[in-house]
Amino acid sequence: MKKVTEKYLNNLKEDLLDPVEAAEYLNAALEDGSQEVFLLALKDVANAKGISEIAKDTKLNRENIYRILSTQGNPKLKSLNSLLHSVGLKLSVEVENHIQ
Repeated sequence: MKKVTEKYLNNLKEDLLDPVEAAEYLNAALEDGSQEVFLLALKDVANAKGISEIAKDTKLNRENIYRILSTQGNPKLKSLNSLLHSVGLKLSVEVENHIQ
């Protein structure tokens, strides 16, 4: 079972290095509606790139990044934007589909 889990995690990490895959992963987490689920997904994306690399890119220290990405994290918009930018993503707002 451990080898299956390791293979899954390695494949996930590789997939999340692709910004398109990372965006789909994060959007799926957002659909859940839970901040905790989104932050866990963002943590997966950040870990794929490497927290040290993100810390350099964002000028945030590693401890702050880990705190932001914890399930109790409550990142400021500026920090969230910096994290997303460092992995090749950006925030956006879309029109909600309404059935008329």
